[in-house]
Amino acid sequence: MRKIILSILLGLAIIAGSIYGSKLIADSKVNRRPVPKKVIKTVFIDTVQNGAVAIKVPANGTLVAKERVELYAEVQGVLKKGRQLFKTGQQYRAGQALVRIDASEYYASVQSAKSNLYNLVTSIMPDLQLDYPEDFSKWQDYVTNFDLEKTTPKLPEIESEKEKYFITGRGIFSSYYNVKNLEQRLSKYIISAPFSGVLTEALVTEGTLVRTGQKLGEFIKVGTYELEVAISKSYADFLKLGEEVSLANLEKTRTYTGRVSRINGRVDQATQTITAFIEVKGEDLKEGQYLEANLNAKNENNAIEVDRALLTDNNQIFVLRDSILDVINVLPVYFSDKTVVLKDVPEGELIVSKPVAGAYAGMLVKVYGVNTSDKTKK
Repeated sequence: MRKIILSILLGLAIIAGSIYGSKLIADSKVNRRPVPKKVIKTVFIDTVQNGAVAIKVPANGTLVAKERVELYAEVQGVLKKGRQLFKTGQQYRAGQALVRIDASEYYASVQSAKSNLYNLVTSIMPDLQLDYPEDFSKWQDYVTNFDLEKTTPKLPEIESEKEKYFITGRGIFSSYYNVKNLEQRLSKYIISAPFSGVLTEALVTEGTLVRTGQKLGEFIKVGTYELEVAISKSYADFLKLGEEVSLANLEKTRTYTGRVSRINGRVDQATQTITAFIEVKGEDLKEGQYLEANLNAKNENNAIEVDRALLTDNNQIFVLRDSILDVINVLPVYFSDKTVVLKDVPEGELIVSKPVAGAYAGMLVKVYGVNTSDKTKK
C-alpha cells in the first residue's frame, strides 16, 4: 500500500514540475516580431473642370481601291503578247493596252463587210448623178474619204425623203450598221487601261485561249483608297459627309487624314450598324492594308474624360476630402478602350487621377501633389 501511495505522489510531483518548467520556458521567450507600422499610401489627384469632351468612335477596316476594274473577255481568242507582260504588279498608263486578243480572223470578216459597203455606195453613184444631182457631191466626198484601214465614216446626212427612200432601197443603211456592229465587236479584242494603275490580279498568260465571259484579272488605280467601317446606329446622326477622320496603321508609326465620302442609308439588321466609307490618299498605302480610324461622333458638354480603371463597378469614383478617400456617384456616358466619359461630377472636386490598390472609402492617404490645373482630358 505504501508503494502505491509513493508512486502516486511521485507522479504528481513530476507533473507539477513539468507544468512549472514549461511556464518558465514560455515566460522566458522573447517576441522578436516587430509591430507593423501603419502605411499611408500616396495618391495623385486632379481638380475637376467640366467641359466639352469630343467623343471619338473607333473603327477599323481594310483599304479598297476607290477605282478598280475587273477584266472580263467579251470575245474568244488567243491572248497575244504585248509590250508588257500580263503579270501581277505590272503598271500601265491610261489608254495603254492591258489585253490583246488575236483578232486576225475576225478582222478579215470586218474588212470584207466594209468592202461590201464601199461597193454598194460606189454602185449608186451613177444613179445619184442623174436622178439626184444636188446630193451627188456629198456622196462623192464620202467615197473619196472612205479608207478600208480606218474606222468606217458616218454616212452623209439625208436631206430629203426621196433620197432616203433611194438609199434605203439599195440596202446601204443595213450594210452600214452591220459594219459598225462588227467594228464595235472588233474593238473588244483590245482592253485598254481606263486610268493609270497597276494590275493586282492576272488569271491568264500569253498564249492562253481566252473564252467569252472568262475573267482575266483586276486592275486598280493606286494612290486613292476607301476604308469601309461599321458604326453603331446610335452615332449615325452625328456622321457628316466630308468630315475629317484620323487614321493610323496597326503599328501606330504612320498617320493619315481621310474624309467621309459615303454613308450607307441602310442599317445592318444583324449588327445594327451603319457602313461608312472613308476616302484616304497616300502613295505608300496598299490595297488590303489594315487601318484604324477615329471618327468624331459628337461633343458631350459638362463632362470629363478619365482612365477607365478609376471607375468602380458601382459607377463611382474616389475623391479626396481632408486626406481621407470618399466615393461619389457619377454617370458614365461613353466607354472607349482606355478611357470613360463621365457626367454629374461636381465642378472643382478633387478626384483620384491614378488607380490606388486596395482603396476604400475612409482610407487615410497622403497627396503626392495637388494640381489645380486642368489635367483632365476634355
